[in-house]
Parts: sequence; C-alpha cells; structure tokens
Amino acid sequence: MKSSAQTMPHDHGDISFILEAMPNRDICMQTSERFKQLSDPTRLQIFWLLCHSEECVLNIAAAIDMSPPAVSHHLRCLRQAGLISGRRVGKEVRYSLADTEEAQLLHHIVDKLLKSICPKGVSCYEHTD
Repeated sequence: MKSSAQTMPHDHGDISFILEAMPNRDICMQTSERFKQLSDPTRLQIFWLLCHSEECVLNIAAAIDMSPPAVSHHLRCLRQAGLISGRRVGKEVRYSLADTEEAQLLHHIVDKLLKSICPKGVSCYEHTD
C-alpha cells in the first residue's frame, strides 16, 4: 500500500493507520440501516417502548394510538434491522429490545438524545450519570 501522502490529494500527514482501521462499506451500510429505521418518529417511539417493556402488537398500537397493521409494518422494519426481537406466547408475539450489544447501545443513545431515563422498576443498562 502506498503511503497516505501519496494516495491522498493533499498531504496532511500519514493517516494510513486510520484508513486501515476504517470500517468497510458493508458494515457502514448495516449500521446506516439501523439509524435509518430509528429516523422515523413512530419507530423511534416503538423502539423506546420496547427497550423498557415486552409488548404485543395490540398493546403497542394502543400505547401509540395507531392501527395494529401500521404497528406491524413498523415492527417488521425494526426487526429486520436487528433492533428488536419477538417471541411467541400462545397465539401472540411479544416484542422487546434485541439481545445484542448494538441494540443496547442504541437504547442508551436514544435515552440520551430524548433526554429520558428508564422508568423506575425497569432493569436497563447501568446509568453513569
């Protein structure tokens, strides 16, 4: 590999170590998709709810005053992005925050950006405030 001074249009110093560590396009696309799903206010509200409670479609619909089919669409988007997961209980599916480091980190970020805290009695990440 050429030095960064030779491959970059302007020589601002050697950044080859930064370029080698830069995430590839596929990883950036996956991460971008997660943020894209949270850019919708309804999905952000659903995500916040599911960070703190396991709920079925009907309860989510009632909580955010939206039709169950519309909620199902938003849940599908969040699930495909790996932000939430569902488990079958009898005839219904209950949704909650995905058990991944990425989802937990986004939970923390969303709480900070919304200037909200986890409700009392809910076991969430460790607050460092």
